[in-house]
Amino acid sequence: MKQELVNSGPNQAFGETGFLLLGTGLALTAMILVPALAGRLGLADSVTGALRIALMKVSSKAMNSR
Repeated sequence: MKQELVNSGPNQAFGETGFLLLGTGLALTAMILVPALAGRLGLADSVTGALRIALMKVSSKAMNSR
C-alpha cells in the first residue's frame, strides 16, 4: 500500500496517453494553426517562427515527461 502511494504522482494521474495527446495537439497546433492564424493576422515570419518553436519545445517536454 505504501509503495502505491509513493509511486502515484501528478504524472501517474494524467497518464501516459494524456501526455501523448497533449504533445500531439501542441505539435499540430504549431504546424497548422499558428501559420494560418499568423497569415490571417499579418504577423511577420520571424514571429510565426518563434511561436512555432516555442510550441514545439512545449510539445517535446509534454511527450517526454513521465
